[in-house]
Amino acid sequence: MTLHTSFLLLCLISGIIFVKCDSFPSHEVGALTTFKEAIYEDPVLVLSNWNALDPNPCGWYGISCTDARDHVVKLNISGSSLKGFLAQELGQLTFMQELILHGNKLIGILPKELGMLKSLQVLDLGMNQLSGHIPPEIGRLTNVVKINLQSNGLTGKIPPELCNLRYLQELRLDKNKLQGTVPAAGNPDVSPYINGKYGASRNLTGFCRLKVANFSNNFFVGSIPKCLEDLPRSSFQGNCLQQKDSKQRPTIQCGGAPPAKSHPGANLKHPPAKGASKHQRASKPVWLLALEIATGTMVGSLFLVAILTALQKCNGKSSIIIPWKKSASGKDHMTVCIDSETLKDVVRYSRQDLEVACEDFSNIIGSSPDSLVYKGTMKGGPEIAVISFCIKEEHWTGYLELYFEREVADLARLNHENAGKLLGYCRESTPFTRMLVFEYASNGTLYEHLHYGEGCQFSWTRRMKIAIGIARGLKYLHTELEPPFTISELNSSAIYLTEDFSPKLVDFECWKTILARSEKNSAAIGNQGALCVLPNSLEARHLDVQGNVYAFGVLLLEIISGRPPYCKEKGFLVEWAKNYLELPEVMSHVVDPELKHFKNEDLKVICEVVNLCIHPDSSKQLSMKEVCTILESRIDSSVPVDFKTSSLAWAELALSS
Repeated sequence: MTLHTSFLLLCLISGIIFVKCDSFPSHEVGALTTFKEAIYEDPVLVLSNWNALDPNPCGWYGISCTDARDHVVKLNISGSSLKGFLAQELGQLTFMQELILHGNKLIGILPKELGMLKSLQVLDLGMNQLSGHIPPEIGRLTNVVKINLQSNGLTGKIPPELCNLRYLQELRLDKNKLQGTVPAAGNPDVSPYINGKYGASRNLTGFCRLKVANFSNNFFVGSIPKCLEDLPRSSFQGNCLQQKDSKQRPTIQCGGAPPAKSHPGANLKHPPAKGASKHQRASKPVWLLALEIATGTMVGSLFLVAILTALQKCNGKSSIIIPWKKSASGKDHMTVCIDSETLKDVVRYSRQDLEVACEDFSNIIGSSPDSLVYKGTMKGGPEIAVISFCIKEEHWTGYLELYFEREVADLARLNHENAGKLLGYCRESTPFTRMLVFEYASNGTLYEHLHYGEGCQFSWTRRMKIAIGIARGLKYLHTELEPPFTISELNSSAIYLTEDFSPKLVDFECWKTILARSEKNSAAIGNQGALCVLPNSLEARHLDVQGNVYAFGVLLLEIISGRPPYCKEKGFLVEWAKNYLELPEVMSHVVDPELKHFKNEDLKVICEVVNLCIHPDSSKQLSMKEVCTILESRIDSSVPVDFKTSSLAWAELALSS
């Protein structure tokens, strides 16, 4: 009896341990998934194996976990050209010790939620395109040893809270746009270099503990704290500091403030002597003085005419008041001139109509950090897909409104059988609503059919027709539109299939281009008031033709192989396929094993096109016009004779029609 009881107890304990070790916090998986969704360009597909359905992310690229595999302790994806935003949900990874995203193209602000990472020891976000202020919440990273924010576009002052980081030894803030003074905190007059050693003194506080630091190429003023004077002079050059022995910025770049005291005894507050002033005026020729007056008058007149013309254009357009900086008083607003002519030919839907069509917005078919996608059916009309931007009204700036309008106009001009059709938009104030309405393709995405559907029913002929359709759509976007248009994130999830399996290129990630362009303009504006922005003066939509061509090559591989761009068994699809693409005798190894029939001649053409699309030398890449010509002229999309004679002839024929 005792033995039996002990055995049961042992099994119970083992089961508890097993369950505990096997589980992974869902909020950490959710935080990583949200991080991925905020990335809108992943050119080398490093995030392709980040599967939201995987309950344990320890095998995802760039992720390291605890020995028990129950928490994320490291996120390291450097030099991968990721474009996107830092999701605030990263702050939920409270066990993380290292966050390294160095050398990417991340934009937007530093989320204050990063201050919740109490276990963090290394924060490396250097060599990106981040903007805005350093949030004071970073001062809560009580265990951090290294902070690298170099080579971004950060502005404002260094938060004094950073001086409370008692374990901080390395701080790199060079090549930003930071201002103010370099703080030291504690006792700034005490040098950390004592008796030939850098002080590990417990009395040192703030930045005086730093062993490695770089503040160069910013706009810092004042003087170098004494406790940091033993750092290399290069750590402070390129600022507006009062130092004679370090290379500082020219006075004109420092807002008129001299970067160095060239004559300590001189009192710059006193005006020059009257005699000297008269002498200077007398030395200027009369003809030069007359020329200056005439030139000044002419320039002033032209400037006045330009101002009046701009105001006239602004008054001729419908204007709306959009919060630029929301304040408690509600006074901080800017007037943005909206050109009513831009969207005159685009249907404007009411929120109420879309709410009815989408069943009270309950039919969600997609989501991302800043948008939701609903499916609906208009009364007596077509099925629709509605993208709703999930941005709060107080965060919706004037430039976001302008770029939203510009994006609607851009999408509305697309008119091709292989391009998703924008039916209209919705813009309302109460409740705050910004939506895009697309025609819905009823057969789902190409990704779903290749990886979650019955791949064996996706015949070779059908796959060839889909590939040619995608090529035609891209050819239209790249060469037949002026200005050209590219898909923000071209992959099999951006290809929607109609009832007869005709492919439609749909840019459901277009909201990311709106945010990215607005971010750049918002950072450049520092004043409020009336602003009349003409449509042609806005930054154009980002064009990445070469990126689309490369992505099409990957798509072709995905279509013929049935494999995703990344999988654990084979790694990256492109790297795996390179072993077979140029060797005719093994070329058939890239074909989906579910396919019982395919044409060798077609396969050779596809592999040839793939090689040219993914060529590392972009100058040797084909244009989509050339790709389309090759596929249309050399791919036979008819059903082969030997295929028709098989027992599944009519079924397959119906599927490929």
